Amino acid sequence: MSPARTTDHRLVRGARLVLASHNAGKLAEFSALLAGYGITVLSAGDLALPEPEETADSFTGNAVLKAVAAATAAGLPALADDSGFCVAALGGAPGIYSARWAGPSKDFPAAMARIHAEVGNTADRSAWFISVLCLAWPDGTVQTFEGRIDGQFTWPPHGANGHGYDPVFAPEGGSRTFADMTDAEKNAISHRARAFDLFRTACLPQE
Repeated sequence: MSPARTTDHRLVRGARLVLASHNAGKLAEFSALLAGYGITVLSAGDLALPEPEETADSFTGNAVLKAVAAATAAGLPALADDSGFCVAALGGAPGIYSARWAGPSKDFPAAMARIHAEVGNTADRSAWFISVLCLAWPDGTVQTFEGRIDGQFTWPPHGANGHGYDPVFAPEGGSRTFADMTDAEKNAISHRARAFDLFRTACLPQE
């Protein structure tokens, strides 16, 4: 049976929150987003929690799977993100398999080169990032929030910031990639920031 979804649960100042990720880039990004709310963020790595296998067929399903596993293991509210890079010319791939395209060694340059090779001379360079956040509670409650940003797949990669596929994605309206932007610039417009805005309204302490 799927966990019940509700919007009645809200974090309070002084709470501890597990970020259900071992990704240092995501931890830094979420720590910045959560700064100022009086919440202590612990990563799954800090707590030596195992990474569950992502067996769902959607971003939402994988986010729920990861958040519930961390909340159950830690006995604390847990926030998980499942996100991916989607390319129109590849039918939305790599999508939910974005991390797997980079392989166990997290070789994102190789993954970006694979996209470039498979896109070839296709004229349509439309691409987008999706992020689904899931806040899971030890009582089995889950809350999910989805954000998306559209833009273009760009080649060659450029920019020294960000992580993952950031060097090959330029949001609509410009030629700068996510990796060209400062953290503050990216966090103001990204797919994760858009999902976070929904999460903040529903789940974080209000001023």
